[in-house]
Amino acid sequence: MSARVFLELLAREASAVEFEGPILAARTGGVDAATLAELEDAKLAALKVRALLRRRAKREAELSALFDTAGDLAGLRDLDAVLEAIVHRARQLLGTDAAYMTLHDPERGDTWMRVTDGSVSAKFRSIRLPMGAGLGGLVAQTATPYSTADYFADERFRHKFDIDDAVHEEGLVAILGVPLKLGARVIGVLFASNRSVRPFTQDEVVLLGSLAAHAAVAIDNARLLQETRSALEELSEANRQMNAHSAAVERAALAHDRMTGLVLRGGGVEGVAAVVTEVLGGSLVVLDDTGRPIAGDASGLTGDIPEREGGPADAGREPEATAAMIADAAQTSRTLGRTVRKGNLLVASVDVGAEPLCTLVLRAEGQVADTDQRILERAALVTALLLLFRRTVAEAEGRVRGELLDDLISRPGLDGLGRRARRVGVDLDAEHVVVVVRHGGQRERAAFWASSQATMSHGLAALRGDEVVLFLPGDRPGHLAKRVAAELSLSLGHPATVGASGPVRGPAMIAAAHREAQRCADALLALGRAGEGASAAELGFVGLLIGDGRDIETFLGSALGPVIDYDARRGTALVRTLTAYFGSGGSLSRTADALHIHVNTVTQRLDRIAQLLGADWQEPDRALEIQLALRLHRLSR
Repeated sequence: MSARVFLELLAREASAVEFEGPILAARTGGVDAATLAELEDAKLAALKVRALLRRRAKREAELSALFDTAGDLAGLRDLDAVLEAIVHRARQLLGTDAAYMTLHDPERGDTWMRVTDGSVSAKFRSIRLPMGAGLGGLVAQTATPYSTADYFADERFRHKFDIDDAVHEEGLVAILGVPLKLGARVIGVLFASNRSVRPFTQDEVVLLGSLAAHAAVAIDNARLLQETRSALEELSEANRQMNAHSAAVERAALAHDRMTGLVLRGGGVEGVAAVVTEVLGGSLVVLDDTGRPIAGDASGLTGDIPEREGGPADAGREPEATAAMIADAAQTSRTLGRTVRKGNLLVASVDVGAEPLCTLVLRAEGQVADTDQRILERAALVTALLLLFRRTVAEAEGRVRGELLDDLISRPGLDGLGRRARRVGVDLDAEHVVVVVRHGGQRERAAFWASSQATMSHGLAALRGDEVVLFLPGDRPGHLAKRVAAELSLSLGHPATVGASGPVRGPAMIAAAHREAQRCADALLALGRAGEGASAAELGFVGLLIGDGRDIETFLGSALGPVIDYDARRGTALVRTLTAYFGSGGSLSRTADALHIHVNTVTQRLDRIAQLLGADWQEPDRALEIQLALRLHRLSR
């Protein structure tokens, strides 16, 4: 039998299984081994030629389809039609269950689902992919094709719950993604995907990449055409804008005159904000040097700017990112001396001596002309002048308040202290809390913050050496210490440790309360709790050592109160059980022997104690406080 038979099989494009026929016939006819080996070699060579011819035929078909695709895309002018044609052709060429495209969002720094073909899930069609997240985010970040035969089992990608949930809802398993590139810039990602496990060959990756290259050019052409149309429309608006320019200049002059008159009449920042919103519309927020709102309508920026008291962590959409964007725009505005636009926000900021003084953020309802932006810049300058004047007055008042507090601490017997306090709105006979702050280095900033807080709450503040002291109305020193620590740490950008004591009435008690507050702050630092706030009552047995009052009852209530109360209500012996348990070194059996009860009863009592005191009651620090409280309780009885 000759190897010519394989050529005949190739000529008629026989299936792969038919190439086994001559081999079987030769073996049946008793052909010798050498001839059989030659036939096997001929068969393998023929199969290789067959595979090569099929690949070339497939490649020719793919190139023809790409050529047709390029022609189709060149004839399209609408961007939506271009994108839909690209995705549909990708699904056809690769024979997948679905195809889709994400485009880059330069403002948010991620990619978003633009067009889908074969998709059935609404959640999937609205998905956004952060850079580096999932297969698509990785393609967009690295500008490199990636494929996976089984997405959920592939650990190369950074899986995120919302992305995986949308992919699972769509039912996709195998995914191939290639970048849409214009030069070195990635403008999006083109995907082909299957709802069953399927490896993608290198030829398929190249094919989809070629389609993506055509698609990127077509998208750019459509974008340029759309931009050209927009430019023509803008030119048609030029005449209208020129007619409106004179009116805008007159409006700016009128606004400037109104703001100048406002200052001369003794008006404030709120009045300037009202003039701006009346003239320009929209909503305006005035921010101080720390980025906190001090005037204007903050409702238009709810969630975008943190509230003065900190605000809920989940308020609004991406508050940290928006606050950072506004801070960056404010820096640019101060550098350029002009208004900076970020989306629908207009930002104008003023500094003094390279230090920011104020920032005006206008959320515009529509397009704001350049002349109207100059109104915002003038308003920022007027606001800066008002804040400088207010700061000068505040600094003078702060010195008066600081000197008074210093005298109350160091010379409580000095005549006229009550009269001086009343002049600045402080009633020394009312309950107050003394607060000591260890600020970690930023003395002037911490002192300015404390002075502002004291002024707003009708209290006092003073800078004494390496500490800031506040004298604030209130009767809850622990709560006040925690609040001051949280707010000042946020303002300074690093931990501020706060000790508090009180409440106190009259000048005679302030010096002792100041010393106790100092000891509380020092104790927090020694315990490694920098950035926290506490009074002696919150420091457990440490509070017994540093507190002037030695309030044992409060300590017992904090460490052991729930157990003592439970015994009193139910007539149980949980306190005795705790004492025996610690006395036996934590042994259940020895505790049971000491109390003459069963081990199971000991276990049940300890479970009840854990419910009353918390699951961490046997942690070393907590156990030490409980044992000390047990001894004090026994002594007190």
